[in-house]
Amino acid sequence: MFLEQIKQPNDIKNIAPENYNTLAEEIRQFLIQSISETGGHLGSNLGVVELTMALHLSLNLPEDKVIWDVGHQSYTHKILTGRQAGFESLRKFGGMSGFPKRCESDCDCFDTGHSSTSISAGLGFVKARDLKGEKNTIVSVIGDGSLTGGMAYEALNNASRMDSNFIIVLNDNNMSISENVGGMSKYLNNIRTADNYLQIKEDIYHSLLQKSYGNRVVSTIRKTKNSLKQLVVPGMFFEDMGITYLGPVDGHDIQGLLKVFKEAKRCKTAVLVHVLTKKGKGYGPAEKHPARFHGAEPFQIENGVPKKLKEKSNYTDIFSTVMIKMGNRNSDLVAITAAMPDGTGLKRFRNTFPDRFFDVGIAEQHAVTFAAGLAAGGLHPVVAIYSSFLQRAYDQILHDVCLQNLPVVFAVDRAGLVGSDGETHQGIFDLSFLSSIPNMHVLAPKNKWELSDMLKFAIKFQGPIAIRYPRGAAYDGLEEYRSKIEMGKSEVIYEEQDIALLAVGSMVETAEIIRKNLIESGYSCSLINARFVKPIDTECIQELCKNHSLLVTMEENVSSGGFGQKVRQFVDGISKETEVLEIAIPDEYVEHGNVAILKQELGIDAASITQKILERKQSVKA
Repeated sequence: MFLEQIKQPNDIKNIAPENYNTLAEEIRQFLIQSISETGGHLGSNLGVVELTMALHLSLNLPEDKVIWDVGHQSYTHKILTGRQAGFESLRKFGGMSGFPKRCESDCDCFDTGHSSTSISAGLGFVKARDLKGEKNTIVSVIGDGSLTGGMAYEALNNASRMDSNFIIVLNDNNMSISENVGGMSKYLNNIRTADNYLQIKEDIYHSLLQKSYGNRVVSTIRKTKNSLKQLVVPGMFFEDMGITYLGPVDGHDIQGLLKVFKEAKRCKTAVLVHVLTKKGKGYGPAEKHPARFHGAEPFQIENGVPKKLKEKSNYTDIFSTVMIKMGNRNSDLVAITAAMPDGTGLKRFRNTFPDRFFDVGIAEQHAVTFAAGLAAGGLHPVVAIYSSFLQRAYDQILHDVCLQNLPVVFAVDRAGLVGSDGETHQGIFDLSFLSSIPNMHVLAPKNKWELSDMLKFAIKFQGPIAIRYPRGAAYDGLEEYRSKIEMGKSEVIYEEQDIALLAVGSMVETAEIIRKNLIESGYSCSLINARFVKPIDTECIQELCKNHSLLVTMEENVSSGGFGQKVRQFVDGISKETEVLEIAIPDEYVEHGNVAILKQELGIDAASITQKILERKQSVKA
């Protein structure tokens, strides 16, 4: 097997060209087998096997740099840099990340996880290279989907002014920019990037610019040339910006890719190489259902069916069902998402109310301001975005929605610890950043029925409001506790004395276990479902301080700016007898791994919290 010969970076260069296709097939089979066992991003990685091989054959890593946009398509890159053995622990706690990590390899030059960032980062590498007088090659790889993000265009605008080589690879797996126009495109690419052509063009422009009339003549030549190219060359959008365009090129033709990368390295400006790939290539189920295999759970190779079938409904399912019901009742209800209709549960709403559903692509900032416009225009928008991605639109939430006090509902999915995708995807900051904004109201449900009630409440509310809920199976306990949602009011589930657990959202389930542990240890314990993180229920807290010596706040969010800090600040102002114990995630980024393991490591699982409470009570007695 040729794959066995890849032990370290650049080993691929020892493989004979006639064996490249065999190696590509071996990599695909390895990825399918490995990800079927661990889960991971399969479709995107199967689509870039040849592209990644061509980059590694064209470059000298780690001296040359490849910046992957998002980074979930970097599995082949990891294999070709000697990390094949790490796939046994892919996305597991303490194991190999599913994204590029600088701490993992010198060949991972930039940590990624969110989209539309690679061109900006690449420009930084280019300028650092030039200022240091180095000669290495910088390549940014970006997908066509990521080009819906405004940050990519801000970077392209800057890249157009480059006067040194910078290669941008557009991995287009949906042919969304232009179709292959055949031989003319290849012919013009060869002419425009040939050594003689580039030197002659540079000499002529330089000579003309020395004359008094030079600028006018050069401008006329460029306009004439671009008018002709507009007729025959795809990618004129990039050319008009001042970025040389090469392509489209077949992203599964290694020799063709090697040729175009060789041409791209000759350019003394920013150059965009347009590569056409097929998502899920080489595995039938992934080719047929690319969305399903974007982030796949362990599956059966023969048919692609998940090994573990979903049994219980999750919070996203509940959200999806309620949105359909409310859509039927309210013709002003509209829904918005940023390229995640399936992931956020809005696919059904789209199918039922196609005119009232808007997928704006990977453009969270635009999604929020677009929602503000819809609300100002008299509609009631619900914006469904994952917690980790919503933080990209903080300014728009603050200025465009909350400043105007507009009735926009934020359905914050994947809040709290999400597990295997790691630092860039953990939704552990939303309670802090959302509750820092004036006019915003923030809720979190304890179970699936409360999510339904909260969403109905939010849709009727005339102001900015956010509901955050976790990934995974929806908790169906405490069904008998279903009181009416009232603004800023928490729910008392068990009323006793001495210790009071004030739990936010998903932590209510954990609090139930802790309460039982404390009762078994001889303590009396109240349990409060906080419901609202902003505003907090000050009346309830004031009452608790009368007959409780310890208030324990519990949240799946970082401690800084979170629920616990708000409660502590309030209690410090009204009581000297009542202590507050804050249970939250430390102010640090949380790596990938199973959520249960992460909670243990962070000390927010039931056993750890129980121990902390008992230690606090025993220290007071002492």
